[in-house]
Amino acid sequence: MSTRIRKAETVRARSGGRRASAFLARRSLTAHRRAWAAVFAATAAAAALIGAFALVLGSLLLAQPPVERYAGADAVVAADQKVSYTAKPWGSEPRTTTAYLSERARLDRAVVARVAAADGVARAVADDWVPLTLGGGAGAVGRSWPSAVLTPYELTSGRAPRSADEVVVDRALASAGAEVGSTVKLQVKGAARPYTVSGVAEAGNPGEGAPAVFFTEARLTALAGHPGTVDAVGIVARGGVSSDALRDSLGDALPDRTDTGRGIRVLTGSARGEAERLDALGGRGDLLALLGSIAGTVLMVALLVLSTTVSQAVHQRSGELALLRAVGATPRQLRSAVGREVSRVAGAAVVLGGVGAVPLGLLMRSLLTTDPLPLPAPLWLPLAAAVAAAVFVAGAARPVSLLAARSITGMRPAAALSAARAPEPGEPGRLRTGAGMLLAVGGVGSAVAAMAQGGQAAAVAASGAATSLVIAVALLGPWIARAATRVLGAPLRRAGGVSGFLAAKSATAHNRRLGAAITPIVLVVAFVCVQLTAGATLERAADRQAAAALQADLVVTAPVGLPADAAAAVRRAPGVAAATGVLRSSVLLAHHEMGDPKLDRYPVLGVTAGELGGTVDPGVASGDLAALTGRSTVAVGRDRADDLGVGIGDRVRLRLGDGTETGLRVVAVYERALGLGEFMLPREALTGHVSAERDARILVRSEAGSAAASVRRAVAPYAGAQVRAATADDVRIAPSSSEKDDALIVIGVGVIGGFALLAVVSTLTLITVGRRREFRLLRLVGAGRRQVTRMLFLETGLVAVTGLTIGTAVAAVPLTAFAVSAAGMVPYLEPVRYVVLAGAVLMAAMAGVVIPGASGGRVRRR
Repeated sequence: MSTRIRKAETVRARSGGRRASAFLARRSLTAHRRAWAAVFAATAAAAALIGAFALVLGSLLLAQPPVERYAGADAVVAADQKVSYTAKPWGSEPRTTTAYLSERARLDRAVVARVAAADGVARAVADDWVPLTLGGGAGAVGRSWPSAVLTPYELTSGRAPRSADEVVVDRALASAGAEVGSTVKLQVKGAARPYTVSGVAEAGNPGEGAPAVFFTEARLTALAGHPGTVDAVGIVARGGVSSDALRDSLGDALPDRTDTGRGIRVLTGSARGEAERLDALGGRGDLLALLGSIAGTVLMVALLVLSTTVSQAVHQRSGELALLRAVGATPRQLRSAVGREVSRVAGAAVVLGGVGAVPLGLLMRSLLTTDPLPLPAPLWLPLAAAVAAAVFVAGAARPVSLLAARSITGMRPAAALSAARAPEPGEPGRLRTGAGMLLAVGGVGSAVAAMAQGGQAAAVAASGAATSLVIAVALLGPWIARAATRVLGAPLRRAGGVSGFLAAKSATAHNRRLGAAITPIVLVVAFVCVQLTAGATLERAADRQAAAALQADLVVTAPVGLPADAAAAVRRAPGVAAATGVLRSSVLLAHHEMGDPKLDRYPVLGVTAGELGGTVDPGVASGDLAALTGRSTVAVGRDRADDLGVGIGDRVRLRLGDGTETGLRVVAVYERALGLGEFMLPREALTGHVSAERDARILVRSEAGSAAASVRRAVAPYAGAQVRAATADDVRIAPSSSEKDDALIVIGVGVIGGFALLAVVSTLTLITVGRRREFRLLRLVGAGRRQVTRMLFLETGLVAVTGLTIGTAVAAVPLTAFAVSAAGMVPYLEPVRYVVLAGAVLMAAMAGVVIPGASGGRVRRR
């Protein structure tokens, strides 16, 4: 019986404790609604931002290339566009990494016959394509007429081509005047030549982009230039054969690999689009890596802002909580009350944030549609992203609040009574201070390590240094605030009179509060500076190197590139000292990074060595560029050569754009790799390993004056060729900017920076609302309203200047290490961008301090 009574008393006690904590939570929410409003805003914004990134990343993971060219095919057989590299890291099992190829990996033509003989196949069509230029200079795609069934195209007038000088054009070209019986000029190889239009076809799938021109199969094979291989094989199945059955049948009929070692894939359904857009999945992987890195920063920023805001809200109530503990409230009741408060605020906030995540995520998604890969958004994805963000943020808010309240709720009642009289909690504990110092030392150490490394390793070390230093500032905020007050306190007192004296005294007495105010400013300044400066520094260094390397004064371009013989025609023009065609492609380098296997893609230039000296100067450090000939030589950038430990005469193993692995002998090492790329190859080494053997441009050096007129006459037979003055972008390995880069800057800096600025406003508003009693006391003891307002302005200036200074220093440490290692220069940021950032921070600080504090000092006069 006594046991039953004790259990009943325990149940009643717990029930009473829950009712007491619920009562305390309700009363606190009503009494501190303005303070909790700031927590509500920060929590809602964090949920919206995390949900938006979850939506975008989910869209990318679900994305598939659109099926346009092969919409009429039941299946497509293509070579595997991926390569793999397996290595054994230190003390671990072997690991494999993969990368997508940028150029078309082709199939043996014998595969066509094997596919045609498979069960369920009604028709197997070899599909090749060639880029061509119309007489007016516009680009088009050349295909064989048998492959028209794969889209499908159907004749609307005329007949199929029967000879090498006949073509069928699509409806778009027919609308431009290419009618049956007329003559059109087309340029594929060599100068443009006339073809007779034998028919007009219309696509059943109008989504295909470039206009199509259809040749006979024999003529198209000759123009493609690779008679032993095909780009892909399109299959039309017999009636009643399912996709699964067709895939199984083709799998049985085909070998696992071709004679060249390439894997063979059978693509059906939505996967058929992978055979059309070679860059789609590789671009998706690169974009996922970039957005994943930004998303990791988002999580760090969101958790830091959430913990700072919630902790400040709880710390402002430390006197109240201590008093409740002193009058008999148990630690469990106080923790439960605080947890209930935060849970209710966060619960309502994450619902609003989850709703806001959908339009924000769709906006971010729309900025990335410049990529050839469309991003789908099924109905369940926005809901799932919003729910995931809400659960994450709501789950993180309660532990933060309990941790912040632990020091007060765990006190004995007598000690809590003394703490209730304290104007502010004591100094940071030893654990917090030690952790902050350790992170600061680790951040500086990572920055130093970045200076001794290069490439991706330097970027990773610099990023880790920035993250460590930001968290260190958050932990050491009170100590930083104390140091800032000592440095700026005297100027404040001299310049501000009574208001300056009050501002300095307030800052000195409330180091923890001032540190909490500085932290979000440091966060936004450091993040924005790192994001903007890293890219701007590399761009500036690449621009300088490309400008120094450019020796040509003219450049020849065309919409779909120029055939190889165009450069030879330019060289023969009067007044031309040198002319080299530039063939662009990429290579893959297999190597180890911190023990893990890596396959890194590098864009490369294919050049003619004999003409290179007069058009491009890579800054040769050793070796001779004249030896850059044949199919087995390479020139390497100096930093990359140092990383690989190679010199003149050594061999570097690379995978070319179509996956062919080759060993290349180093004949030169050059300095200007940021502008011209890490590797430079002879043009003939890339020939046969690119999707289209067309020069991106021809660089021309005139003998005396300008040879523009003679160069124009030389390229007149090549449709669409244009001659203009050469610029640094013509030799840069990558364009100075792209729409995708701009979109990532908007997402990374605009969206996250805006959230961080909102966190600045919320945190400072929360702090200012908690000081209203202080303002009233100042008014009661004689301070004028203008003096209190001026004091707020001066305190805001102290917070903003300290935050800007510390934030800039936090960004400068890793940025300097990265810039010196990667670019050999100090970090660069356009002054106007920094001025805009400083102005935005100052305005946010003013909005968070001056506006809510404007009425804080009002007192009623009797």
